[in-house]
Amino acid sequence: MNRVHQPSGLQRGIDLLIDPQWSPDQAMAVVELLDDLRDRIWRHYESILLEKYCEERVTLRAVDVTDQPF
Repeated sequence: MNRVHQPSGLQRGIDLLIDPQWSPDQAMAVVELLDDLRDRIWRHYESILLEKYCEERVTLRAVDVTDQPF
């Protein structure tokens, strides 16, 4: 079975199967539920998540200051 790369980076665990017979209304209800869940988590952990995002995305490296500017 060909696994899709997950944004979480998880490579193992229980596969999440989605019924291909969902109606567009059912699919939209699930997306709205996930959006609501994300919003609630964000509101509760906003400052902690912002710190975590900064830690993961900021690259700390020495910059050679002898380089000529553009």
